[in-house]
Parts: sequence; structure tokens; C-alpha cells
Amino acid sequence: MSRTAVVTITRGRAGHLALQCRGLAADPPDLHVVVGMGERPEPPVVPGCEQVVVVLPDHGGPLPLAAARNRGADEAMGAGAEVLVFLDVDCIPGPRAVSRYREAVSAATGPALFCGPVAYLPPPPPEGYPATGLAALAPPHPGRPAPDDGVLLRDDRFELFWSLSFGVSAESWRSWGGFHEGYRGYGAEDTDFALTAAAAGARLYWLGGADAHHQYHPPTRETPARAAEMVHNSHLFRRRHGYWPMRDWLHDLARDGLVDFDPDADVLRLRG
Repeated sequence: MSRTAVVTITRGRAGHLALQCRGLAADPPDLHVVVGMGERPEPPVVPGCEQVVVVLPDHGGPLPLAAARNRGADEAMGAGAEVLVFLDVDCIPGPRAVSRYREAVSAATGPALFCGPVAYLPPPPPEGYPATGLAALAPPHPGRPAPDDGVLLRDDRFELFWSLSFGVSAESWRSWGGFHEGYRGYGAEDTDFALTAAAAGARLYWLGGADAHHQYHPPTRETPARAAEMVHNSHLFRRRHGYWPMRDWLHDLARDGLVDFDPDADVLRLRG
């Protein structure tokens, strides 16, 4: 059986991390790598799972999301992981998520990316989210395919890839080099990663049964401080791929008076 690692990056999300670990206990990986960005996380013990904590130094500025994922992958592969599963810290894996990723990645005959369905949970009740039955609280995100358990759905729309929950083999990861570390802070690094994988001949699949449940928090992109990060990352993406990413979000920022964005005139700049 392929040695499987779950990689999680975090900063200031102890509560989210605790619930993720509770979810992992139902279907534990061989290894859980937790990368703290400028802090040392203290994940709860997941029975039957080796845990490794890595601290990425804080050099100031936006969070190094891309670099942190790469560091987590390096740590996992250095410990012998053949299957890499990436889960954002605010995602609680479903009861078969790790196993479904392990099975699909191990059976792949070439470079491939696998994404499981993700449901966005409502705000938790006063007593918190229940330990089981999360699937009944919210349907999968309507903007992505959500095949039934055991169904593998191929998709050529690599722009739909999301980094909050995905699986990949260590061999595939090495073949296209992980995330571009020029992206810092929020936005576009996951689409860049997917397009780089596509250019290297990878296939994209939606994996039924590899479900995750996203814990509620206000949308990150609506934080004014994220506007500068999104402008920087969008310009980098534009140089690398020839078009503007996240157009709906950039139009929202322009509507809110935070940026000037005119894709027809090739203009994107932070106001003020």
C-alpha cells in the first residue's frame, strides 16, 4: 500500500486544525505534515498517524502559501510518501477521503491531479460542528463537479482546480516542480499550478468519495489587505500565462473601489 501523507499549512488556525485532525482520525494517513508559517502549530494527536511539524520562518509580508506547500511536500517525500494529499487547514476530510485519494493516485498510469468535492459549511452552532454527519449540513460547492462515491470524472477545465483539497503522486509532483514561489499571499497560485501540470501532460480528475467540508469563515478575498496580494499575483500570472486570472474577484475589488481593473485595456492597479 502506497505511503500516504496529508500536507496542511497554517497560521493562527488552531481551532480549524483541531477539527481537521478529528476528521483525519476516521481515515488516517500514514503521515500528517503540518507547516506553520511563522509559528509552531500544535496539532492534536491523530491515532495511527505519524505527525511532523515544520516551521517556515516569517520574513514579513504576505503569507508564503506556495512556499509552505512546497516545504510540506518536500518533508513528506523525504519521509517516503508516494501519495501527497493537500488539505487546507479549514477543511475537515470526509470519512473515506484519504483512502479514496490513496486508491486513485496509486492506480494512475500517468501524471494526474485528483480533486475531491468540497462542501462549504454554514456557521457552526454554539456547541460546534458535530463529529459525524457533516455531509448533511451542506451540499458540495455548485461550481465544481461532485461525482458519486467511487466515480472518477475526467475534466479538461484545469482552471477549476482548487488547492484546498487535492491529491497527486510524488512522481507527478516532482515532474512539474510544485507551486511557483513568486506567488505570495492570496490568489492565482493554484490555477498557475494546475496550468503548469497541464502543460506537463497531466490529467485532471474529480474524485467521488474524497469529500471535504470547509469550515465557515468570512471570505478571505473580501479582506481589504488581500487586494494588494491579488494584484501582485494577478500580474505574475498574466506574465506567465497571458491572461488575467480571477476576473470576477478583480471586478469585485474594482466595484469596491480597491483597484482599477480594465482587462480590455490591460490595466490592473491598486488604488491609493
